[in-house]
Formats: sequence, C-alpha cells, structure tokens
Amino acid sequence: MKILKFGGTSVGSAERIKGLLDIVNPSERQVVVLSAVSGTTNALVEIGQAYLAGDKDLAKDLIKKHKDKYEDLIKELFKTEAGYKNGKSLIDSHFNFIESFANEIFTPVEDKIILAQGELMSTALFHFYLTEINVPSILLPALDFMKIDEDNEPVVDFITERLTPLLAKVPENTLFITQGFICRNSFGEVDNLRRGGSDYTASLIGAAIGAEEVQIWTDIDGMHNNDPRIVKNTSPIAHLSFDEAAELAYFGAKILHPQSVFPAQKYNVPVRLLNTMDPQATGTLISKEGGQKGSIRAIAAKDGITAIHIHSSRMLLAYGFLRRVFEIFERYKTPIDMITTSEVAVSVTIDDTKNLQDIIKEVEDFGTVSVDEHQTIVCVVGDFDLNTHGYAARVLDAVKHLPVRMISYGGSDYNVSVLLDTNHKVEALRSLHNRLF
Repeated sequence: MKILKFGGTSVGSAERIKGLLDIVNPSERQVVVLSAVSGTTNALVEIGQAYLAGDKDLAKDLIKKHKDKYEDLIKELFKTEAGYKNGKSLIDSHFNFIESFANEIFTPVEDKIILAQGELMSTALFHFYLTEINVPSILLPALDFMKIDEDNEPVVDFITERLTPLLAKVPENTLFITQGFICRNSFGEVDNLRRGGSDYTASLIGAAIGAEEVQIWTDIDGMHNNDPRIVKNTSPIAHLSFDEAAELAYFGAKILHPQSVFPAQKYNVPVRLLNTMDPQATGTLISKEGGQKGSIRAIAAKDGITAIHIHSSRMLLAYGFLRRVFEIFERYKTPIDMITTSEVAVSVTIDDTKNLQDIIKEVEDFGTVSVDEHQTIVCVVGDFDLNTHGYAARVLDAVKHLPVRMISYGGSDYNVSVLLDTNHKVEALRSLHNRLF
C-alpha cells in the first residue's frame, strides 16, 4: 500500500481537487492524506486570534469572508444537484460550528478545534467529489487513530493498533482518504502536529502500517540543491539518504516537514517527493541507501535563529558545567540547534525564543551572557564520512568574505553549518552554490 500526501496548493482550487485523479489511482489500495485548502489554516488562525482577543465581531466577519470562498469552491467543484447539496451542507455545518464559539469561553483548546476544521473540510469535499463521479472511496477520520503523548510525540503503536483494523475492514483495492495535521493529545482533546504536519501524518501512517512507499506531492519537482527562490540554476536531487534529508528538512528545506523523515527512517519506508503540477518529473527519492557517496548534496538555510554566548571562568577545568547549562534549556523545553565551546565560553543557538528572557536570567548565574538575534544557520549537507577530506575547507573558503559567527562540523557525517547575520544569508547561499556546484 502507498501513502500519498497532497499539500494545500494541491487542493487549492476545484480544478486542482479534480486533478488529483490524474495522480491517485482508484484501482490501487492507497491512503490519501490531505492538507487544508490553501489559505484555510491562515484564515482559521486569524479567526482564533479574534476569539482569543474577545473580538467576536471581527471573528464573525472573518468567518463570512472565508465561507464565501468555500461557496465559490463548491459551485465549481460539483456539477450535480446532489453533489452541490452535499458540499453546501458540509461547509454550512463547519462554519456554523466555528461561529458557535462566539457563545463560549474561548481557550487554546477551542482554538485547536477550530484549526482542525480545514482538514476535515478538504477531505470530505474530495470524498464527496469522488462520490459524485462514482469513484468509490472511504473517509477515515484521523482523530480516530492519530495520537500524541504528553510530550507531543506521536504514539506509533497506537496508530498501528487503531488504523490496521480500519483498513482491514475493506480488504479489496480501496481508496482511503484521511486528514493530515490533526490528531488527539494525551487528554483526548483535538490537537495538531504543528505547521507542515501533514507530511508528518503521511510518514507516521506509512511507518505504522509498513507501507510500500510514502509520496509527498507538492508544487515543486523534488528537493533542490539550494533555495530556488534565491539562487538561480538550482536542480532537484534524485536520491538522498534519510540522514541527509533530515538535515536539509531541519535546516530550512521547506518542501519537507523536519520530523517526517524519522518515522520513515526508523521503519525503513522510502519517501518520494513529487510535483503535483508535473507528475512525470522524477522528483526526489529518500531511502536508506541514499545517492552517491562522498559528495555534497545541497545547501539550506534556517532563519529566525538567536545565538546565546556564555563566558565564564568557572568552565575552566570544571566538569558538570555544560550539563547544568543544558538543564536550563531542558526545563524550558527549548531545543538547541548549534553549539560551540572553548575553555571558558560556550555558544548555543535556538529558534524558539518564547522563554528567552527567563533562560537568559538563569544562565546569567554562570557568567557573562550576550545575545545575537536575527541570525541564520546556513547548512551544507552531503556525505562527509571519515574517509572524505577537503569539504569543510571548501565551505569556509566560499564564505571567507562574510562575518561568520559560529561553525559546526563533525557533529554528524552529513553536515557543515555556519552561523551568520541574516543580512548575509543571500550572499552566503549564492557564493556557496557557485563554489560547490
């Protein structure tokens, strides 16, 4: 069985929803994972923010504005009276439900319920469209089997336990449709896998049922060797290893959710990145083997980085110092991206600044602290095992004219990273591309 995930742009209009059948094969046993219609999640975020601010009139206006877009969508999508009636009943039900929150106390719990409506609508609309054109399909509610624990980590065993019987009920070739992004948390409440979580859903389903392959369909023909929005003459990468793909996804390659590689890697399920607009394009295959050994694959950049520098003579010849520093970040559940150390100083980078001031206050007990905001990590990914040489020198030579703040090399066999001010990001990406490819 294959898992096919389609993002918001792939279901962004009636024409594109209909076009999914150019890719989806109803005669094969497949699970189709859909994101919300393009623009829907942002609109639902705005509605939730209006409710949280107590501005019910603004929320009502936003709801009407977005419902009007869905009205236009179903008029174009359905050609029969019965099909349109189903679509109209669906969006009326969901938008009336969203509007009903004006009469309740609104908390982050209700906010997540509202966010879930986008995927619930897109999957039902596709299911209704298939029904209209007499293509059999089964709608699987993700809230029945997708679960995260108290640490917001997915529970794969639970997904397997709940999803396997649902698929087994219909043993013949069947098209299953389910929602990406949404899930239930450890309290049974509606929750989500955060932005880009539909990729994660597809990967988790693939891992849970031992799928033949997970396909991520987007609007670009695979993962490129640099950011095509910034750098000219980039090219798609035919084959990546799981480790290389994980590094690229984490350090800024927007085509793939950073977490989505790990379930596929753990359960050895290949992932293929493909282009909805050009289904014949080769795309990128991510698998255990990867591509050519001992070569540079791609460059990625991660913005929104904050560097924290701690200078302390107490570090000199002291054991346990770093552990105590890292415990502060652990208490505030703030991941660290990069780290460099010397005898009397340590520098770390983070991308979650929600608890930055509290972290700084505690870290100041260890020494002098300085903070650099608006930083970018530029990451060069490839196969840099112990038998390769010269790659780090080539990377540093390409950015020698720029003020590099930190360098990370040797932490893995797949990554050379540098930290610099975001103002230098474009120049760094272009210079690296010209020197390395």
